[in-house]
Amino acid sequence: MAEKSSETPRERYRVQIRAEVKRRAWEQIASAGASALSLNAIAKQMGMSGPALYRYFANRDELITELIRDAYQSLADTVQAATTLSADLGVVAHALRRWALEDPQRYFLIYGTPVPGYQAPDDTTVIADEIMSVLLKACAKSIPERPATPLDKHLEDHRQWADASYPPSVLHRALTFWTRCHGVLSLELAGHFTGMGLDPAKLFEAELDDLLTP
Repeated sequence: MAEKSSETPRERYRVQIRAEVKRRAWEQIASAGASALSLNAIAKQMGMSGPALYRYFANRDELITELIRDAYQSLADTVQAATTLSADLGVVAHALRRWALEDPQRYFLIYGTPVPGYQAPDDTTVIADEIMSVLLKACAKSIPERPATPLDKHLEDHRQWADASYPPSVLHRALTFWTRCHGVLSLELAGHFTGMGLDPAKLFEAELDDLLTP
């Protein structure tokens, strides 16, 4: 026998309204960018007054924070699922690219230009750290030993973002992997390869080959 939900009708209604607000917010972001996000415009679309909608989201920044958390969590789940299938960094990279191409605006909300006037609360970095932890674990399984570099020493001295159990060489590999993947992806999604006559997928693959070659 299925268990009855402990939520009251009012609580279920609140969840539904918040979900619809976020859906319409993504539509706004897709058409005009995150900086143009307007709770009043969303309220009008939903046939509600502005004050009524503010009972579900106190202000624009609270809504943006929810969208950022959702985006980070979606990517964290994607990366975690990829490493469950394989510890190969190439598998992780291709999972990241598929996720980014699926919804470029979601990608740009967390890795693009900051929204003017918005300051993300500190706790939004927790999920971002979860993504890096998965990446560090994959790197630890795949990188060969090599001589230390000047950047390794810098990372050893500034490792607040990473588990202290990982050696600097792993931190270096993870950062290099992450920044180069995002570099190609950001340019691709922003349309900078349009008209150049090249296939972004092949460029991404070439970057991976270079990154993963011992």
